[in-house]
Amino acid sequence: MRKEILIEGYTSEEILRLPPEQIEGLVLTGEPVIVKAGSAQILVEFRIKGKRLVVELAHIDGGGEGVLLTLWLLAEHYSKGRGLQEIEWIVHALHCANPNPKLRPLLERRGFMVRDVPGIGQAYYQLCRVAESQ
Repeated sequence: MRKEILIEGYTSEEILRLPPEQIEGLVLTGEPVIVKAGSAQILVEFRIKGKRLVVELAHIDGGGEGVLLTLWLLAEHYSKGRGLQEIEWIVHALHCANPNPKLRPLLERRGFMVRDVPGIGQAYYQLCRVAESQ
C-alpha cells in the first residue's frame, strides 16, 4: 500500500475541504509559490483563467514517490468541485541544469508535448478536459 503524500502537511482530502477563499488566498494568487509535497519542494503557480485551472510548474527539487500524480489528481478534483472545464499544465523542464531523467518519460506517458507556449517559451504542455462527475 502506497503512503499518502502530504502537501504542506495536509492530505489531498483535507485540502479539498478547505474553504474556497482560503485556497484562493494561499495558492490561487497568480504568483509563484513554493510548495512542499512529499519529499519535493516545488516552485509552482496556480491561477484561474476563465473556466480553466492553469498549473505552471517551474522547478521541482526531490520527489519521485508520486508527487506529480498527487498534484494531477488534486487539480482534477479541485477543478471538478469548482465547475472548471479544463486544466492547463505547463512544465518548465526542458532547460534544467540538472534534469531528472525520469521526468521526461513520465510526462510523455501522461500525454505532454513540447510546445512553444506564448509568453513563456518552450515547455512541456498539456490541456486536459476535466472529467465529468459520475
